[in-house]
Amino acid sequence: MAQLDWQKSSFSGDDSNCVEVRIGAGLVELRESNDGDVILRTSPAAFADLVGTIKAGKLDHHA
Repeated sequence: MAQLDWQKSSFSGDDSNCVEVRIGAGLVELRESNDGDVILRTSPAAFADLVGTIKAGKLDHHA
């Protein structure tokens, strides 16, 4: 997947401390911008479930 570019949220602005994502070859990869050597890999379905859960506010009590 090295040919794909990492993307960060437009909401993160110029802050270098954000989560970056890249998608390809049936895999979603996530990393923290200030620790690029640590990469979390998951399926597109699991990532979609995570994003849906976050958008629904179901994890807000953990903040």
